[in-house]
Amino acid sequence: MKKVSAWRTRVFQSWFRLSRPMTLGVRGLVSDEDGQIVLVRHTYVEGWYLPGGGVEKGETVIEALRRELAEEAGVELTATPSLMGIFSNHRAFPNDHVLLYRVSASGWRPCQTDCAGEVAEISWVEPDRLPEGVTAATARRLQEWLSASPPDPFW
Repeated sequence: MKKVSAWRTRVFQSWFRLSRPMTLGVRGLVSDEDGQIVLVRHTYVEGWYLPGGGVEKGETVIEALRRELAEEAGVELTATPSLMGIFSNHRAFPNDHVLLYRVSASGWRPCQTDCAGEVAEISWVEPDRLPEGVTAATARRLQEWLSASPPDPFW
């Protein structure tokens, strides 16, 4: 199953590179009233990630973030989040960029997820006690946030 999933991911990424010379993604660092943050584990790639995804044609970045957070994490935005940084993700795709937004506990409410087949697990965790398998980029962003240090420009 993992071989099929990895193959499917490589095919999709190749098609994406050809069909979109520049890609833009959004992710949300969402916390609850207890200070926990939400992470997601996808079905098609290993590791724990901040929820998010690609900006679709005709969408604003906030519309994309709103859609992705609801679909993947059951988070409905109720306020405009703050931009934490714009990152180059050239390690994954040439010309790929990720915008990371901060969503505080007062800026969202729970909603029904729509992630069938895409998200294997959703978890609320202490930001200083991350689960095994959290991605390097996710760990870096959380460390920058916790320490209030300037962000690295690379995802």
